[in-house]
Amino acid sequence: MKYFKTETLTLFLIVVIAACNSKENPTLPVTDMFTVKNEVVTVNPYRSAPLTANISLQTSVKTKISIRVAGKHGAASDLIKEFDDVSTAHTIQVLGLYPGYDNTVELSFKNEAGAEVSKKSYQVKTAALPARFPVIKIDVNKPGQVAEGFTLVSYFGAVTELTPQTAFMFDSFGDIRWYCDFTLSTPLNNLFFDVGIEKLKNGNLYFGDGNTGAIYEMDFMGRVINTWPFPGYYFHHNVQEKPNGNFLVTVSKEGISTVEDFIIEIDRTTKQIINTWDLKAALQYSRQTLNDDPVDWIHTNAVIYDESDNTIIISGRTQAVVKLDQNNNVVWVMGNHAGWGTAGNGADLNNFLLQPLDKNNNPITDAQVLNGNINHPDFEWNWYQHAPKLMPNGHIILFDNGTNKRNFGNSTLYSRAVEFEINTAGKTVKQIWQYGKERGPATFSNIVSDADFLSASNHVIFSPGSVNNATNYGKVAEVDYATKDVVFEATITAPTAWYGITFHRTERMKLYE
Repeated sequence: MKYFKTETLTLFLIVVIAACNSKENPTLPVTDMFTVKNEVVTVNPYRSAPLTANISLQTSVKTKISIRVAGKHGAASDLIKEFDDVSTAHTIQVLGLYPGYDNTVELSFKNEAGAEVSKKSYQVKTAALPARFPVIKIDVNKPGQVAEGFTLVSYFGAVTELTPQTAFMFDSFGDIRWYCDFTLSTPLNNLFFDVGIEKLKNGNLYFGDGNTGAIYEMDFMGRVINTWPFPGYYFHHNVQEKPNGNFLVTVSKEGISTVEDFIIEIDRTTKQIINTWDLKAALQYSRQTLNDDPVDWIHTNAVIYDESDNTIIISGRTQAVVKLDQNNNVVWVMGNHAGWGTAGNGADLNNFLLQPLDKNNNPITDAQVLNGNINHPDFEWNWYQHAPKLMPNGHIILFDNGTNKRNFGNSTLYSRAVEFEINTAGKTVKQIWQYGKERGPATFSNIVSDADFLSASNHVIFSPGSVNNATNYGKVAEVDYATKDVVFEATITAPTAWYGITFHRTERMKLYE
């Protein structure tokens, strides 16, 4: 939909140059004319991000433009961005519009010296949200304490085999301010991004697609910028950007009887696969302590890179969290000690099991704790975990789902965000911090889910994505790390939850950097 502004803004700017009363610097009145013309406002210009718009225009003199998308809730909900380009031809990318709303977008024009010379407002009308979007209820919002940015939700609600997955971003008031919709976009009109969308270091977004078998980079306007296919493999769950720009991808290999048990690295520039990790060789295919599925025996749901020692860390949902070197050798295994034996490559995996420590750094030697039958007051193993991340201090934070098999079924139901300190040389693990156990079934998520550490605010985002009580819902809780006070919390309820899943992961990020 396009809106054309036919009027031309003409301003007469009288600049008086003050100078000393001398022949060299007389006082001279100078008159310039500033005009804005050829204005075109285009909503959803690339048909994939309905709450975006382009404002194209020309100015009679070179200007720099800043934008304010007026919020519904006063200045705290405004979205402001100053663009760096100084030019007479402008295409302003508008983000953060409200759905089904006549949005006010204000442009401020500044000259090359940085002085504002004019302002102008535009009304940008958007379509209503599709019916498949959720209700977002803000349960807690402590102004001034909530970390900056919007919450990105990789959404599963109301998904079918014929409906592309979507991600959306909502603000601290619960209003959706951005979403992607690839219904009209080939080949992504059947998108299944699984774990979801994340942000690249260059500011764009990226995700894998299980239906087309490729990684995609797109901008917030919905434009696909680049793709990386990987023939011979199927995408599932997770793709992660390495510091050097390459991608680590969880994949299944074509033509074999098992699934979700390979990791590949793709060179960002050449788009070639440059390394492969075969988890049946590195680990123990026959271990069925937590799972008796001979096909999906490990269910790898995440991979991250550890720059400190050039290793990767994987989350095998039905096995453990495992660190592997570049040659597919196990460095350590973090999970209960029951049932480990010989890897496919002949290594004895018992040699790599991490030894838990209590709060005083003493080894926990109780076999019942080591094997996961009971918990120690200072330590609990991770069960059916998701979304491991490395914190700035080198510790690992993850979402410990628990499932109904925590302690092999001898436990109440709860999920946690939990931080572990791992000493690779000493092969020890110590539990440092946790949140969620105290909330019990209200935030228990049997599957999916996310935990993130926000270093700038010292907060943790605890996101159980598949809570199934009287209704299905997901939670996003922002917790102060030091006090464990909840400074922000939202409940997300979809009209229907796909296999009980509301969302897989969430991220806190800014629309404009």
